Amino acid sequence: MKESFRWYGPDDPVGLSDIIQSGATNVVSALHQVPNGSVWEKDSIKAYKEIVVKAGLDWEVVESVPIHEDIKRRVGKYKQHIENYKKTIENLSKCGIYNICYNFMPVLDWTRTHLHYHMKDGSTALYLDKTALAAFDLFIVKRKNAEKQYNENKILEAKKYYDILTKEEVETLSMSIIAGLPGSEEKYSLEKFRNQLEYYESVSKSDLQKNLIYFLEEIIPTAEKFGVRMCIHPDDPPFDLFGIPRVVSTYEDLNFIFKAIPSLSNGLTFCTGSLGVRPDNNLIEIFHKFAERIHFLHLRSTKRDDKGNFYEANHLEGDLDMFQIVRAILIEEKKRKKVNRSDWKIPMRPDHGHQMLDDLNKKTNPGYSAIGRLRGLAEIRGLALGIDKTLF
Repeated sequence: MKESFRWYGPDDPVGLSDIIQSGATNVVSALHQVPNGSVWEKDSIKAYKEIVVKAGLDWEVVESVPIHEDIKRRVGKYKQHIENYKKTIENLSKCGIYNICYNFMPVLDWTRTHLHYHMKDGSTALYLDKTALAAFDLFIVKRKNAEKQYNENKILEAKKYYDILTKEEVETLSMSIIAGLPGSEEKYSLEKFRNQLEYYESVSKSDLQKNLIYFLEEIIPTAEKFGVRMCIHPDDPPFDLFGIPRVVSTYEDLNFIFKAIPSLSNGLTFCTGSLGVRPDNNLIEIFHKFAERIHFLHLRSTKRDDKGNFYEANHLEGDLDMFQIVRAILIEEKKRKKVNRSDWKIPMRPDHGHQMLDDLNKKTNPGYSAIGRLRGLAEIRGLALGIDKTLF
């Protein structure tokens, strides 16, 4: 695997020199300053890449080129936004960047309710509490008709949870959910968030699937022309939020996408954390089914309870069998190498990580402090080395 680290640009508390010390050779990054729907110009891409290369690293994976909300609902200027997306694909290819990670999650990108969940060892982790999520939906956002999507017990639980929150805790919960986690390109006020939810009231899962396929039908020919590998990221979390359907959460969802657009340029970011939150997702089955089109890897583990809540576990712990996943990845790489695929070595980054040790005293991007991800990378690197020695 090509070892990579997510980097959020010059203002990231984790600098390029820190990433070099981790042993990673690549960064995964994006032009976060470019508004959603606009073209990434070649000069801007080149200038950004020069910063990375000058530091002694490479930039081979973009995460992400965001998809404008107009495209997801197929309204407004969606056609122009798609044309801009095609131009961005072309410009990235001309700068030597051929892997584009993206997602199709409406309104919110990845979502958690708590950014500093205390672990027994003193570190902190990202956490999603479904009762807190319901309390936010029912009593803070006060989404229209929200009560229809919860049973009586969940509403009572959510009310009890909400009633003991202080004003500061309400603000913290709201900021955690809607202010935008690292990588999110949209930052919402409570009013703007409520308005965005209303725009999706009449959008069904079938509607959203059709809009995704339409988008792919438009852009994949451009990706093929310029040798670019698009890799869709699964929904995080992989279930509907605030009455909005999600369409990249299960084996069935992925199968629908890849049957509709079979080109290998229509690929997958295999995120073990996102897919692993659902107990009905068999990750090894998903990997083997779509192995040839997996162009990017996010390796992390989560630990869920019987209520559907989950936290980010250490990379070799939680509900995921990381041994089986890494073994499957290494076998797939060997298969690709035998048939001379130029992309036989798959870019990988350790995803998320606990805030721990000295990072507990620093300002960090939630989930993206240095030491927690360094621990994850070291564990995965050691696991991969051990497995590789046993393979044919």
